[in-house]
Amino acid sequence: MSTLTATAETARTAPARPVYRVTGRRVLSSEWAKLWSLRSTWITLGLGLLFLVAFGVIAASHYKSSLGSGRHMDRDFATATAASLSLFGTNFAQLALGVLGVLITAGEYSTGMIRSTLAAVPRRLPVLWSKAAVYGLVALVVATVGTFAAFLVGSRIVSGTPAAMGLGHAGVVRSLLGAGLYLGLVGVIGTALGALLRSVAGGISVLVAALMLVPGLVSLLPSSWQGDIDPYLPSHAGESVFALTHDATSLSPGAGLLVFLGWTALTLAAAAYRLLRSDV
Repeated sequence: MSTLTATAETARTAPARPVYRVTGRRVLSSEWAKLWSLRSTWITLGLGLLFLVAFGVIAASHYKSSLGSGRHMDRDFATATAASLSLFGTNFAQLALGVLGVLITAGEYSTGMIRSTLAAVPRRLPVLWSKAAVYGLVALVVATVGTFAAFLVGSRIVSGTPAAMGLGHAGVVRSLLGAGLYLGLVGVIGTALGALLRSVAGGISVLVAALMLVPGLVSLLPSSWQGDIDPYLPSHAGESVFALTHDATSLSPGAGLLVFLGWTALTLAAAAYRLLRSDV
């Protein structure tokens, strides 16, 4: 009898276990911790930053050396500016940042960790939104730092040449911020592709095809078709966001941003639909 009494007394005095609720802030915090726990995050973000700065500096140095030697330069290179030269590494950085986005989501499917994640967050969609938001913000910050660093170094290299520009020149800050925003959205698209295809190889293949291969294939179409398709491709719409000059064949920065946001939203919607409809 005394034992039962002591047990009941212990049960009354034992502190109740805290009840943890799944909130948006906690899901974001979880995805933030998982992102920085991966070695590939540090390596790939470092490569993206390196591509932006290194290729921007190389392009500026090559421009100045070619100008000083009097050698014939390609027409597009001859009309380059400090801003366009500093963004020369954007095409390479987009691959690094996009691939990491694929790894963040598809990697969990390949290891089976996604089961634990979805067990902790049964509603599922907050996981996708949190992954996209966390990595998109990180990619945006890294890319913006890289573009400004490349410009500050590159503008010193081409100082005193026809390409010389400063941050005060019209459109320069908008161009650099636009490049950072574009690369941040590429990271979000990579995250969505990883969740949609659930395969690292498949997600990377589709990402590379959409950004690099499809524009090349479209260039083989009749000219009358190219004008209707080319400006609305993801890569070309994104390029118009940070281009300093525009012509009749390209979109304005605002229109290009809207089109690229549309591609991003479409990819996220497809990933969300599959996440809700499939068992895992």
